[in-house]
Amino acid sequence: MNLITIFVLMPFVGLLLLPFLKARLKGLLTMGLLTINVIISGYMAIQSLTGSPVSITLGGSYVTGPIPIRIDALSGWFILIINLIFLTGGLYGYSYLKGYKKRTNSLTLHSFAFLLQHVSIISICGIQNSFVFLIAWEILALTSFILIIFEHENPVTIKSGINYLIQAHFSIVFLIIGFLWVINKTNSFDFQAITAYSSTLPGMASLILFLCFFIAFAIKAGFVPFHTWLPYAHPAAPAHVSGMMSGVIIKIGIFGILRMLLIIKTDYIAAGFIILIISVLSGLYGVMLAIIQHNLKKLLAYHSIENIGIIGIGIGIGAIGTGLGNTTLATLGYAGALLHTLNHSLFKSLLFYTAGNVYQATHTMEIEKLGGMVKKMPQTTMLFLIAAIAICGIPPFNGFISEFIIYTGLYTWLSDGTLFSLLAAIFSTIALVAIGGLAMICFTKAFGTVFLGTARHTIPTDCREVKFIQLLPAYLLAFVILLIGIFPLLFIHLLAMPVALFPGTAEILANTPQNSAFAALQSISWASWIMVLLVIGIYFFRQYRLKKRSLEIGPTWGCGYVAPTCKQQYTAGSFVRTYSKLFAPVLIVHKEEEIVHGVFPSEAKYHTQPYDKLEKGLIDRILKLNKNFMGRFVFLNNGKLQFYILYGIIFILTVLGIPLLYRNLESIIEIFKLL
Repeated sequence: MNLITIFVLMPFVGLLLLPFLKARLKGLLTMGLLTINVIISGYMAIQSLTGSPVSITLGGSYVTGPIPIRIDALSGWFILIINLIFLTGGLYGYSYLKGYKKRTNSLTLHSFAFLLQHVSIISICGIQNSFVFLIAWEILALTSFILIIFEHENPVTIKSGINYLIQAHFSIVFLIIGFLWVINKTNSFDFQAITAYSSTLPGMASLILFLCFFIAFAIKAGFVPFHTWLPYAHPAAPAHVSGMMSGVIIKIGIFGILRMLLIIKTDYIAAGFIILIISVLSGLYGVMLAIIQHNLKKLLAYHSIENIGIIGIGIGIGAIGTGLGNTTLATLGYAGALLHTLNHSLFKSLLFYTAGNVYQATHTMEIEKLGGMVKKMPQTTMLFLIAAIAICGIPPFNGFISEFIIYTGLYTWLSDGTLFSLLAAIFSTIALVAIGGLAMICFTKAFGTVFLGTARHTIPTDCREVKFIQLLPAYLLAFVILLIGIFPLLFIHLLAMPVALFPGTAEILANTPQNSAFAALQSISWASWIMVLLVIGIYFFRQYRLKKRSLEIGPTWGCGYVAPTCKQQYTAGSFVRTYSKLFAPVLIVHKEEEIVHGVFPSEAKYHTQPYDKLEKGLIDRILKLNKNFMGRFVFLNNGKLQFYILYGIIFILTVLGIPLLYRNLESIIEIFKLL
C-alpha cells in the first residue's frame, strides 16, 4: 500500500470509527488521522521545495484515463500552508466544539467532512487530470457546505450554506467549459494538453481560455464581483471553519490562477492587467465595506476580500513583468503574492480564532454590544492585537514583509518608461496605500470597540478567558507571524523555487542578502524590533520605578457629567461616521432612527445596517427578474389533478416526439417546400 492510498483512505477510516466514539474521542481520532495525512503530504511538499518534485501516474480507469499527480514547488508551497492551517484549525476546533458534545451525529459528520476536505484540497494541488480534478473540486464544495451548516437549526446558517453551494457550482461551470474546450480539441484529460493546445491558439483565443479558468478560480478566491458568498459563509460557520475558509479554501482559488498562468500560454500583459484591475477593485471595495460592518466575523470576511486583492496585485504585476520581459518586476510580483498568501493565512486564521473566543465568552459577534474584553480575556486581546497589526501591514510583523515586496515591485515598474505603465503603476501604488490606510481605520475601530472601554450591553457573568488548549493554536500562529517579521529573508529564500517556475523570473531570490530589492528589508525589520524592545524596556523600567510608590485610581473626567454611562463611548458606527458620510455614494447603509425632541426627550434609537451595493445590483436584481419571470407561470400550479396528468402526458409526448421529428427533419422540410 503506497503513501497516496493511505492518504486517500484516512477519511474513510474515520467514517468507520467515528460513529462509535464519544465526542472527546471523535476529536482525538480526527486529529490523529489528520496528522498522518499532514505528514504524508508534507513529506512530498518538502521534497518538491528542495529540488525533487514528485511525479506519479496512477492507472485510473476507462473513464478517467491515467491520473498524473505532479507536486512541484508551487504545489509544495500551498500544501505546507494548507497543512499548517488545518492542523491549527483542527486543534482549535477540538476545544471549540466541546460545547456541542451532545450533538453526536453532527460531530461525526463534521469530523468526516473535515478530513475529506483536507484530502480534497491537497489533491487539487497535485492532480493534473481534468476529470479527477473536477471530482476533487466538487468534494471540496460539498464538504465546505457541510462544515458551514454545522449549526443547521439556524435558518440563517442554512441560507448562507446554500448561497455558498450555488456560487461554488457556478465556479464548476466555468471550469467545465475550460476543460471541455481543451478535451474536445486534444482528446486528453492531462494538464499538459492544455499547455500544448494553448500554445497553438492565437492571442485572443488563449486569453479567453485563460479567462474561463480565471473566473472559476476567482469565484472561489472571492475577487470582486464574485465575492458575495464570502461575507455570509464566514459568519455562519464555526470559528475554526471560518479560519480555514479564509486561510486556505479561498487560497485554492489563488493556486488555480497561478497554475493556469503556468500552463496556459497566453498574452501575459493583457492577463496581468485584467488581474491587476480586478484586484485593485477587490482590495479597495473589500476594505471599504469592512469598515462599516457591525458583525465582527463579517468584518473579517470583507477583509479577506481585501487581502485577496493585495495578493492579486502581486500576481497581476508578476504576469505583466513576464509579458514585458522585466524579470525583476515578475519576480517581485510573484514572490509578494506567494508570501502574502502565507501571511494572510496566518493572521486571518488568528483573527477568526480570537473572534471565536470572544463569541464563546459573550455569545455575540455584534461589535456594538461588546467592549472591555481586555479585562476579561487579556490573552485573546493580545493575540487579536498582534493579528490586527499584521493585517494592517505595519512593521515589524509579517504583513509588512509581503506588502513591502509588492510595493518594491510597483516602484520597479515605474522605471518601465511607457506612459500607460507609469499611470498603471502610480494608480496601483495609490490603491495599495489607500487599502493599508483604510485597514488601519477598520481595525482601530474593531479593536477599540470590542476590547477597550466598557461593555455596551450586559455580558454574561461567566465571561472569562478560554482554556490554554484553545489558545495554543493561536499562539502557534502568532509565533510564525513574529518569526517572519524577524527573519524575512529566510522565508523569501524558501520562495526561490516556486517563483522560478514562472516564465520571465530572475534568480534574485536565491541570494536575497545581495539583492538590492531586499537589501533594506532586513534592516527595516531589525530597526522596528529594536524600537518595540525599547518601548517594552521603558514600560518595565517605569513599572520598576513606580513599584514603591502609592497609586491612586479615580474616575475619568466626565466633561461635567455626573452620571457617566457606557453610552458615552464611541460606538462602532459613530467611530466611522465621517468615513461613512464621505463615501456615501459607494456604500449602502440602511438607517433606523428616532429623532430626539424636547428638553426632556424620551428614549431614542439609532441603528444602521450596511449592505453590499454590488450584491444588490448583480445578485438581488437577477433574482428579482427571475422571480418575476417564473411568476408568469404560476397559473400552471392550479391544484387540479387532471391538469397535472395532462402536463405529464404532454411531457412524455414531447420526449418521444423530438427524436422522431429530428429523424424525419429532411422529409418534413421537403413537404413544407411542396406546400
